[in-house]
Amino acid sequence: MTINCKGQLIDLSIPKIMGILNVTPDSFYDGGTYNSDTAILNQVEKMLHEGATFIDVGAYSSRPNADVVTEGEEQKRLLPVITSILKRFPEILLSVDTFRSQIARQCIEAGAVLINDISAGKLDDNMLPTIADLKVPYIMMHMRGTPQTMKQHTHYDHLVKDILFYFSERIAAAKALGIIDVLVDPGFGFAKTSEQNFQLLNQLELFQLIEKPIVVGLSRKSMIYKTLKTSAQEALNGTIVLNTIALLKGASILRVHDVKEAMECMTLVQQLKVRS
Repeated sequence: MTINCKGQLIDLSIPKIMGILNVTPDSFYDGGTYNSDTAILNQVEKMLHEGATFIDVGAYSSRPNADVVTEGEEQKRLLPVITSILKRFPEILLSVDTFRSQIARQCIEAGAVLINDISAGKLDDNMLPTIADLKVPYIMMHMRGTPQTMKQHTHYDHLVKDILFYFSERIAAAKALGIIDVLVDPGFGFAKTSEQNFQLLNQLELFQLIEKPIVVGLSRKSMIYKTLKTSAQEALNGTIVLNTIALLKGASILRVHDVKEAMECMTLVQQLKVRS
């Protein structure tokens, strides 16, 4: 599988790493850490050096019960950061984590190459037409409700079947508009209990039926640290374990805070697959 990032074909037959860059004051793990140009550029350089193919920039925390961020504030946080990063690293493949179509358009016009939408277009009716117009790869994630309400929407008749049906509908809507490069993210932690997250991971290989690249974001999430009775700061080892399982079950992109460790994980799993 390949995706076209502004003329550059990215081969996802070998999994890739997407480094997370939160420019928010309230993200669950690193909120407020990258609050200056120097801190941002140093972290981007570190992640690229460690092997990240993509850097995913987000300015709206999607943790449960996160504060609502206005569109103006999201724009104010994102655009200067994108400009600064591209000035320093002009060849970088920047992904933008947003569910707002106008923000998506502005960021792509500023030089980003990919949109990562937690709502798969459900929170902005103009998102899919905008992606079709921009002709960029699009990560659609499964979520119910909003970050503020998603914990109230964890009832499923059949968890995996329901999510697969959700993606079949959203992919059909995208295809009808001519969107070609679609990736799917099952949405660990979004409108799902801890038990449901583990069930989802246990059956992740079923998402290969969609025949789209699978993006997995497990990094330091509460399903790890609450199970281990620890904290997000101490959840790196647990993240590596679950990322290994995700890769063995078909993940194409790991979205992570810790790029070096994810690259090591991916390299070792690839060695297993070479010898299978």
